[in-house]
Amino acid sequence: MYTQWHAVGKKTDFPQDLGTCVKVNDKQIAIYHLTDGNWYAVQNLCPHQKRMVLSRGLVGGDLEKPSVICPLHKRSFSLKDGQLLSESKDCDNIKTYPVKLENDLILIEV
Repeated sequence: MYTQWHAVGKKTDFPQDLGTCVKVNDKQIAIYHLTDGNWYAVQNLCPHQKRMVLSRGLVGGDLEKPSVICPLHKRSFSLKDGQLLSESKDCDNIKTYPVKLENDLILIEV
């Protein structure tokens, strides 16, 4: 499958420790810039009830396993690999996307 890097904004467009939703082609992607300097991108769709809400989720975890918690259903997902971290197994893992910083631009590989 063919992938491509897409510029989605400047570094200053993304507040630290909060999610921001961007649209690349037909995909909504949640981007997180954590205080430790790391960047993560995951699908914005929560797989539990198919709602586009993960960019509004709470960021938590630690440096080893940063996570986002769905604001509606409280399911927790790893920002590193998309793994469902909640004990409830009633939904799937989420897709993650590579992120890189070039000069002042944030790029996502989709």
